Amino acid sequence: MALIKKLLGKTPKFGENIYLAETATVIGDVVMGNDCSVWFNAVIRGDVNSIQMGNKVNIQDNAMVHCTYEKTQTIIGDNVSIGHNAIVHGCHIHDNVLVGMGAIIMDHCVVESNAIVAAGAVVTQGTLIKAGEIWAGVPARKIKAVSVSLVEGEINRVSENYVKYADWYKED
Repeated sequence: MALIKKLLGKTPKFGENIYLAETATVIGDVVMGNDCSVWFNAVIRGDVNSIQMGNKVNIQDNAMVHCTYEKTQTIIGDNVSIGHNAIVHGCHIHDNVLVGMGAIIMDHCVVESNAIVAAGAVVTQGTLIKAGEIWAGVPARKIKAVSVSLVEGEINRVSENYVKYADWYKED
Protein backbone atom coordinates (compact mmCIF):
# COMPACT_ATOMS: atom_id res chain seq x y z
CA MET A 1 0.00 0.00 0.00
CA ALA A 2 1.28 3.49 -0.91
CA LEU A 3 2.41 5.85 1.84
CA ILE A 4 -0.16 8.65 2.10
CA LYS A 5 0.86 10.97 4.89
CA LYS A 6 -0.96 13.86 6.51
CA LEU A 7 1.46 16.62 7.51
CA LEU A 8 0.92 19.90 9.32
CA GLY A 9 -2.83 19.38 9.17
CA LYS A 10 -2.90 18.83 5.41
CA THR A 11 -3.98 15.52 3.92
CA PRO A 12 -3.53 14.65 0.23
CA LYS A 13 -6.76 14.79 -1.79
CA PHE A 14 -7.41 12.43 -4.68
CA GLY A 15 -9.82 12.45 -7.62
CA GLU A 16 -11.46 9.35 -9.04
CA ASN A 17 -9.81 6.37 -10.73
CA ILE A 18 -6.38 6.90 -9.12
CA TYR A 19 -3.59 4.32 -9.04
CA LEU A 20 -0.87 4.56 -6.40
CA ALA A 21 1.84 1.89 -6.58
CA GLU A 22 2.68 0.13 -3.33
CA THR A 23 5.92 2.07 -2.90
CA ALA A 24 4.63 5.49 -4.02
CA THR A 25 4.68 8.31 -1.45
CA VAL A 26 2.26 11.25 -1.35
CA ILE A 27 2.68 13.73 1.51
CA GLY A 28 0.82 16.81 2.74
CA ASP A 29 -0.70 19.57 0.63
CA VAL A 30 -1.30 17.62 -2.59
CA VAL A 31 -4.42 17.75 -4.75
CA MET A 32 -4.64 15.21 -7.57
CA GLY A 33 -7.29 15.08 -10.31
CA ASN A 34 -8.97 12.08 -11.93
CA ASP A 35 -7.28 9.22 -13.83
CA CYS A 36 -3.85 9.91 -12.29
CA SER A 37 -1.15 7.41 -11.42
CA VAL A 38 1.90 7.53 -9.17
CA TRP A 39 4.33 4.69 -9.84
CA PHE A 40 6.91 2.72 -7.90
CA ASN A 41 9.18 4.78 -5.63
CA ALA A 42 7.80 8.07 -6.96
CA VAL A 43 7.44 10.82 -4.36
CA ILE A 44 5.02 13.75 -4.36
CA ARG A 45 6.05 15.85 -1.37
CA GLY A 46 3.69 18.68 -0.53
CA ASP A 47 5.37 19.38 2.80
CA VAL A 48 6.73 22.91 2.32
CA ASN A 49 4.25 24.25 -0.24
CA SER A 50 1.29 23.02 -2.29
CA ILE A 51 1.25 20.67 -5.26
CA GLN A 52 -1.73 20.68 -7.59
CA MET A 53 -2.17 18.11 -10.35
CA GLY A 54 -4.87 17.99 -13.01
CA ASN A 55 -6.46 14.97 -14.66
CA LYS A 56 -4.59 12.16 -16.46
CA VAL A 57 -1.23 12.92 -14.87
CA ASN A 58 1.26 10.10 -14.47
CA ILE A 59 4.28 10.35 -12.20
CA GLN A 60 6.50 7.48 -13.29
CA ASP A 61 8.91 5.32 -11.28
CA ASN A 62 11.45 7.13 -9.08
CA ALA A 63 10.24 10.62 -10.07
CA MET A 64 10.11 13.43 -7.51
CA VAL A 65 7.63 16.31 -7.39
CA HIS A 66 8.42 18.95 -4.77
CA CYS A 67 8.40 22.73 -4.19
CA THR A 68 10.23 25.41 -2.20
CA TYR A 69 9.22 26.63 1.24
CA GLU A 70 7.31 29.93 1.14
CA LYS A 71 8.45 30.56 -2.45
CA THR A 72 7.21 28.16 -5.09
CA GLN A 73 4.31 25.77 -5.36
CA THR A 74 4.12 23.17 -8.10
CA ILE A 75 1.21 23.13 -10.56
CA ILE A 76 0.79 20.36 -13.13
CA GLY A 77 -2.01 20.59 -15.70
CA ASP A 78 -4.03 17.88 -17.43
CA ASN A 79 -2.64 15.09 -19.61
CA VAL A 80 0.94 15.35 -18.32
CA SER A 81 3.52 12.55 -18.15
CA ILE A 82 6.49 12.90 -15.80
CA GLY A 83 9.07 10.31 -16.90
CA HIS A 84 11.08 7.88 -14.81
CA ASN A 85 13.63 9.55 -12.49
CA ALA A 86 12.50 13.08 -13.40
CA ILE A 87 12.53 15.94 -10.89
CA VAL A 88 9.79 18.56 -11.09
CA HIS A 89 10.41 21.31 -8.53
CA GLY A 90 8.49 24.50 -7.83
CA CYS A 91 7.33 25.04 -11.39
CA HIS A 92 4.18 25.31 -13.50
CA ILE A 93 3.59 22.67 -16.17
CA HIS A 94 0.58 23.35 -18.36
CA ASP A 95 -1.60 20.78 -20.19
CA ASN A 96 -0.42 18.13 -22.67
CA VAL A 97 3.25 18.02 -21.68
CA LEU A 98 5.74 15.17 -21.76
CA VAL A 99 8.68 15.40 -19.34
CA GLY A 100 11.28 12.85 -20.39
CA MET A 101 13.14 10.36 -18.24
CA GLY A 102 15.70 11.92 -15.92
CA ALA A 103 14.75 15.49 -16.83
CA ILE A 104 14.97 18.21 -14.18
CA ILE A 105 12.69 21.25 -14.15
CA MET A 106 13.68 23.84 -11.54
CA ASP A 107 11.87 26.54 -9.55
CA HIS A 108 9.92 29.29 -11.31
CA CYS A 109 9.97 27.52 -14.67
CA VAL A 110 6.88 27.51 -16.85
CA VAL A 111 6.28 24.79 -19.43
CA GLU A 112 3.39 25.82 -21.65
CA SER A 113 0.96 23.37 -23.31
CA ASN A 114 1.92 20.85 -26.00
CA ALA A 115 5.61 20.96 -25.09
CA ILE A 116 8.22 18.25 -24.57
CA VAL A 117 11.17 18.35 -22.17
CA ALA A 118 13.57 15.72 -23.51
CA ALA A 119 15.08 12.93 -21.45
CA GLY A 120 18.01 14.16 -19.36
CA ALA A 121 17.30 17.85 -19.97
CA VAL A 122 18.02 20.32 -17.18
CA VAL A 123 15.63 23.28 -17.35
CA THR A 124 17.27 25.98 -15.22
CA GLN A 125 15.45 28.24 -12.80
CA GLY A 126 13.02 30.74 -14.29
CA THR A 127 12.99 29.30 -17.83
CA LEU A 128 9.89 29.72 -20.01
CA ILE A 129 9.24 26.89 -22.46
CA LYS A 130 6.63 28.18 -24.88
CA ALA A 131 3.72 26.17 -26.20
CA GLY A 132 4.70 23.64 -28.82
CA GLU A 133 8.45 23.62 -28.17
CA ILE A 134 10.88 20.75 -27.55
CA TRP A 135 13.76 21.49 -25.18
CA ALA A 136 16.82 19.29 -24.62
CA GLY A 137 20.34 19.40 -23.20
CA VAL A 138 22.19 20.67 -20.16
CA PRO A 139 21.29 23.42 -19.72
CA ALA A 140 18.15 22.85 -21.77
CA ARG A 141 17.62 24.85 -24.96
CA LYS A 142 14.89 24.89 -27.57
CA ILE A 143 15.74 22.41 -30.31
CA LYS A 144 12.61 22.51 -32.48
CA ALA A 145 8.84 22.79 -32.59
CA VAL A 146 6.53 19.96 -31.60
CA SER A 147 4.73 18.60 -34.64
CA VAL A 148 1.07 17.59 -34.60
CA SER A 149 2.20 13.98 -34.97
CA LEU A 150 4.34 14.28 -31.81
CA VAL A 151 1.41 15.68 -29.83
CA GLU A 152 -0.76 12.76 -30.90
CA GLY A 153 1.96 10.12 -31.20
CA GLU A 154 3.88 10.83 -28.00
CA ILE A 155 2.29 13.30 -25.57
CA ASN A 156 -1.25 11.92 -25.83
CA ARG A 157 -0.17 8.32 -26.38
CA VAL A 158 1.96 8.17 -23.23
CA SER A 159 -0.75 9.79 -21.11
CA GLU A 160 -3.43 7.41 -22.43
CA ASN A 161 -1.16 4.39 -22.01
CA TYR A 162 -0.54 5.18 -18.35
CA VAL A 163 -4.29 5.25 -17.67
CA LYS A 164 -4.43 1.80 -19.30
CA TYR A 165 -1.39 0.50 -17.39
CA ALA A 166 -2.91 1.67 -14.11
CA ASP A 167 -6.05 -0.34 -14.91
CA TRP A 168 -3.90 -3.46 -15.39
CA TYR A 169 -2.46 -3.05 -11.89
CA LYS A 170 -5.87 -2.39 -10.33
CA GLU A 171 -7.24 -5.65 -11.77
CA ASP A 172 -4.74 -7.89 -9.93
